[in-house]
Amino acid sequence: MNFWTELSIIYANQKSYLDDLFQVYPTIPNGIREINSTIWSEVENAFHEKNNIKLIKNLLLLEKFPFKDSYVNFFRLDDSSFQRNPQTINRLAGMVYSMGLEKLFDESSEPKETNTQIGGKFNNWLNKGVLGVLPVEESVFLSNNENAILKGGDKKLTSFSQQHFSYTKDKGLDFVARFNGKYVIGEAKFISAIGGNQGTAFTDVITTITSDVQGAITIGILDGIPLLKDKSPYYSKITTDYKEQNIMSSLVLREFLYQLWDYEKKYINKRR
Repeated sequence: MNFWTELSIIYANQKSYLDDLFQVYPTIPNGIREINSTIWSEVENAFHEKNNIKLIKNLLLLEKFPFKDSYVNFFRLDDSSFQRNPQTINRLAGMVYSMGLEKLFDESSEPKETNTQIGGKFNNWLNKGVLGVLPVEESVFLSNNENAILKGGDKKLTSFSQQHFSYTKDKGLDFVARFNGKYVIGEAKFISAIGGNQGTAFTDVITTITSDVQGAITIGILDGIPLLKDKSPYYSKITTDYKEQNIMSSLVLREFLYQLWDYEKKYINKRR
């Protein structure tokens, strides 16, 4: 198994992993979503009047519809569909009435899931100088051969990698750096559940590390349940199918980068 993957798994299963990871991916307790009082008053009126169209229309004005239904977004995008689909409106309204106003308010004001707010936390962590250098603009990055992290969003980092390293994937990157004269590109993900968007996030990491690039080392900066021993299909994949790839926790990233002067001798030649 890749040394850095193994080290990350040991860290996640034996040390104060979650306490330390909070420095990279801090989560802020979310208060309830603010409900517009005017809109909510209209919801209450429609509820008591049993005006189904008015009820659904006003609920759609809230940030969060009170329950998940595959047909809801269609009404958001096409106002004329309210009159053309009375049975669907009645079905949705029936579900609303069965909830009652109190439950309806609770569901509509439910806090956002933490996972939806994780984006950008990794870059914020980099901007604290935790890797020994701060991210710099492209002109500075290219002006010398010193240790450096390229500053920018995923589109900029991807464009740079396509131009300089023949990176061909459309998926955006989270990390482009140069340490000890070696270039590194990578994707960073914190995965806390199995399936859905989290499964897609895991696939994004795999797409990056298996990319055929020129002049750069690809890495997957992976945290969360994939590192928990024998507890998810993600763990199985990183320890079998992708066991020789550079998959590691953000918490060992610094050590990986500063040993890159000896990377080819230690890790690449060993695979040949």
